[in-house]
Amino acid sequence: MGIIGWIVLGLAAGAIAKAILPGSQGGGWLITLILGVVGALLGGFIGSALFNAPLEDFFSIQTWLLAIGGSILVLLIYGLVTRGSRRA
Repeated sequence: MGIIGWIVLGLAAGAIAKAILPGSQGGGWLITLILGVVGALLGGFIGSALFNAPLEDFFSIQTWLLAIGGSILVLLIYGLVTRGSRRA
């Protein structure tokens, strides 16, 4: 699957990760979607490196689960990093 496929998948995975995570993360939807793309790329990299998962098919359930898992991971890290910097 090419980089354009991972970007499209990351946009959807970012929206799903935002819906799954409880609470409100700072940054709004635009930051969430960008972090979703980063998370999908990270999830795909980790999945192919650690689990030797084939990621050629866009509609494969393992591809989507890796992308959503990577997006959740990136959103959690982003939430921890920006937790103290929110304005009241």
